[in-house]
Amino acid sequence: MPLIKTYEKEEATGELQEIYEEIIKLRGEIGNNAKLFSSSPELLRQQLEFIKYYANHETLSMPLLASIRVCVSNQERCSFCIDFNSALLINKAKWSIEDINTLKNEIYSKKLTKEENTLLKFVIDSVKNPHKVDENIINELKAQSWSDKDILDALNHGARMYATDILFNSFKIEDYEG
Repeated sequence: MPLIKTYEKEEATGELQEIYEEIIKLRGEIGNNAKLFSSSPELLRQQLEFIKYYANHETLSMPLLASIRVCVSNQERCSFCIDFNSALLINKAKWSIEDINTLKNEIYSKKLTKEENTLLKFVIDSVKNPHKVDENIINELKAQSWSDKDILDALNHGARMYATDILFNSFKIEDYEG
């Protein structure tokens, strides 16, 4: 059971109910990832806008973004997030379990382009140790045609995943089957 109050669809009223209805239209259900933020509808709305921004990103592919989430969550041992994003890669991008295991163990995938693997490694390294980022690393990414926006968006995605993992792990949300 979570350590903070989360709200089921049937319990939602007002702004939370409106946001839940929007999530149902987008995803078909209210997952624990949404319930995590249900005590604070404003944070849930911000999280929903974050998800919508990345859902159809113009240059960062769904497999790259899901790979970022899997690798960050793997480091933070957030099993709910690892499983959720692995399922996305398996069901939507047609990856195998072996592909996911390689990704988690090597922070690399043959399913991603060389450029995507470089950006993935940058994000994971930066989340672990942001002080090691220097001009050479950024220039390498730019040499592979990543724009400043792409680099910022990718690292923001990884950093937000790290923050979400902290919330899931702290409040024991992943253990909740609601």
